[in-house]
Amino acid sequence: MKLVIETQVYENYGAHDWDGTGECPQYWKAKGGSDYVIKNFKGGDEGAVKAIFCLRNQIESDNEFIRENIISWNIVGNDYLTEFEQSQLDYEGQIRFPAKELAW
Repeated sequence: MKLVIETQVYENYGAHDWDGTGECPQYWKAKGGSDYVIKNFKGGDEGAVKAIFCLRNQIESDNEFIRENIISWNIVGNDYLTEFEQSQLDYEGQIRFPAKELAW
């Protein structure tokens, strides 16, 4: 089994014009996300929550310029491909940019 974790990235467009003094202007815009995979996962739902909690600092980020937050997770079969991996296979015949693999 694999544990697949999906994120959403937000970019602060207000930070582009910020001169670094005072409070940073806030104008957050969704900019896609990333897929993270833990291969050979054997923990079930309870183990997935524990794994995500422990790996959260490797996945999420939050500063004046960008935020990346976990939005979902699933335990899937070993042959599962993320939407991005499947589209690469369909249109290019190969996966050049696989989901980011995390060690657990």
